Amino acid sequence: MDRLRRLVRFLYVPVFALGFGGAAIAGIQAGWGMPQLGLLVLAAIGASFAAERVTPYQPAWNHPRGDAGRDLLHAIVNEGSVLASVALLPAMAGWLSGVALWPWPSGWPFALQVVAAILVFDLGITLAHYASHRVELLWRFHAVHHSVTRMYGFNGLMKHPIHQAIELSAGIAPLLLFGLPPAVALALAVCTVLQLLLQHSNVDYALGPFRGWFALAELHRFHHRGEPGLGDVNFGLFTTLGDRLLGTLYDDPEAARLASRDLGIHAERDYPVGWPAQMLQPFRARAGA
Repeated sequence: MDRLRRLVRFLYVPVFALGFGGAAIAGIQAGWGMPQLGLLVLAAIGASFAAERVTPYQPAWNHPRGDAGRDLLHAIVNEGSVLASVALLPAMAGWLSGVALWPWPSGWPFALQVVAAILVFDLGITLAHYASHRVELLWRFHAVHHSVTRMYGFNGLMKHPIHQAIELSAGIAPLLLFGLPPAVALALAVCTVLQLLLQHSNVDYALGPFRGWFALAELHRFHHRGEPGLGDVNFGLFTTLGDRLLGTLYDDPEAARLASRDLGIHAERDYPVGWPAQMLQPFRARAGA
């Protein structure tokens, strides 16, 4: 068992990202549609949950706290909206085809086009995420995501749909102005789901020298600290490039392991837990920033 834990610790991220992400990119290039990609995402979720039980960062975070059904509903609603957005991309790209700022590099290898899309998308998401911690109206919707008191794979999909739409718009709008092809958009959507699983995973993995360059759980856990001001760091989705530009990159490899008491919104300990109440909360009293 110790050998298995060591293997998961050091191979989880490369196998997960390159295995599932690489399969998605290759599959889309080969003509895969939603059914095949849906099965791939389900397999990735299963692999994430299995790894969380083999080598958890916090064993207690593997146990539901009355939040399992809520998180599943968040995932269904938010991923449904992502798929709907992808389905609309061909029409949106057609509307904007006459105002493209620069022609999309369609002659590049498909995988490289996806990487380019990820980098542009990541910067837009980072800026929207950064603004969501500084503009009260945006924070009200973003607070839903920060109300979690345990971090595991599904937490990455726990967002208010309005905030999800804001972030997606910030990330995808520049790409549409560059004439983003639908196939690349589909690959980007799948890679985003996989990244959210990795970023919020309860797996005790290690990236070694790459730790400071990728926006994964080792860094993202600091973002979920609930004390005012402590979570205003590490806003990136895929990389830390945006955080380096903003001066918001934070890391402390020697820090004690975070526990549930460190997470959540400390200024509003009674933030609602249920899905319907979380959907209504941004329209009620101010959520503690």
